[in-house]
Amino acid sequence: MENTWLLAVVTLLIFFVSLIYIALKRPSSSTLSSKEATVLVIVGSGGHTKEILTLMSGLGRHYTPRHYVMAVTDKMSEGKVHDFETQKGQDNSKNYEIHKIPRSREVRQSWITTVLSTLHATLVSFPLVFKINPNIILCNGPGTCVPICIAGFVLKILTLGKTQIIYVESVCRVQTLSMSAKLLYYIADDMFVQWEGLQKRYPRCKYIGRLV
Repeated sequence: MENTWLLAVVTLLIFFVSLIYIALKRPSSSTLSSKEATVLVIVGSGGHTKEILTLMSGLGRHYTPRHYVMAVTDKMSEGKVHDFETQKGQDNSKNYEIHKIPRSREVRQSWITTVLSTLHATLVSFPLVFKINPNIILCNGPGTCVPICIAGFVLKILTLGKTQIIYVESVCRVQTLSMSAKLLYYIADDMFVQWEGLQKRYPRCKYIGRLV
C-alpha cells in the first residue's frame, strides 16, 4: 500500500514538473501579431462536429493558428476538419493542427470507469493546453471538452496565460444544460445557449438564438 502511494506521489510530481517545463518553454504570446489569436477548438462527433464547424466558419483568418482537439476514438471528425479548412481556402499545415486525446467517457460507459478515463484524459490534456497556451478555447459540449477547459482555467488561474473559455451549448439542449455545461458553468468565461427558455433557467448563460 505504501509503495502504491509513493508511486502516485512520484507520478504527480513528475507530471507537475513537466507542466512547469512546458509553460517556461512555450513560445511567448508577445511574438504573435496583435491581430492574431490562437484558438483551441474541441471537436465532438456527429452533430457536435457540424455545429462547431459552423461556428468556426464565422471566424476571420486572424484567428490563427487553429488547434483542433478530438477524441482518439472519433473516426469521422478529422476528415471533416480537413475538408472544412480546404473549403475555407485555409488548407495550410502552418495555420491549423489536429490533436487527439483519450475520450473522457464513451457512450454507455459506467460512471465508475468514467472516473479513471477522465483522469487519463486530464493527464493528457494539461500538457497539451499548457504547450499551446491558447487565447481562446471554443467548445460546444462533447465530454472531451471538460478536461481541456479545466486545464485552460488552471492556466489562467496560475497567470501563465490569458485563455478565454467560450462555451456554446448545442441546439439540441432545449430545457436543461448538458452535463459538460453544468460542470463548466462557473469555469467558462462566456456560456451561450440557443433557446431563450434555457437562458431564463440558467441566468449566467447568454441567449444568442439558433445558429444552425
